Amino acid sequence: MGSLRLVTILLFLGSPAFAQSPTYGVGRTPTAEEIRRMDISIGPTGEELPPGRGTAKEGAQVFEQKGCIACHGPAGLGGMAPELQSKKGQDVPIWKRERILPLRSPFATTVWDYINRGMPAGNEGTLTANEVYSLTAYLLFVNKVIPEDEVLDQQSLPKVKMPIGDDYGKLHEWKPNTPRLEGYPY
Repeated sequence: MGSLRLVTILLFLGSPAFAQSPTYGVGRTPTAEEIRRMDISIGPTGEELPPGRGTAKEGAQVFEQKGCIACHGPAGLGGMAPELQSKKGQDVPIWKRERILPLRSPFATTVWDYINRGMPAGNEGTLTANEVYSLTAYLLFVNKVIPEDEVLDQQSLPKVKMPIGDDYGKLHEWKPNTPRLEGYPY
């Protein structure tokens, strides 16, 4: 008889009346337009990229004009913020190079997305699409991922072959008690 009461109580407590959260009369449901504006994620295919374009030469100018040098140093080296350019040669395996977004990112669209969302520090989201394409091109160029004259836009950016290549997927294949990728420090 006691277990029947327990089952009855548990069923009652699990009913929809108890599952609803209380409302406090604060806030409102966002509109479809507000949700669309907040959905700024850029996936690997780049389908969500806005129109725009940029080159490494233009990116170098934006890097200077927007004050990126103040935090990251000239050419992305020597500042108080994370370095943006590898000091090691391309003959060094990617896992033994510094942890630099344009090198370790599996997709060029991730670099664009990070700059778009997070830079410049304190004024995030103020860069135009052209400035973000240009800065992305600049960082990929200084890390020898693309040539200086390559134009990045909605179509070309997702096609950039990143240095980490297919090795990025190997991180997800790791199983406990097995060796990590050769040279990978984690």
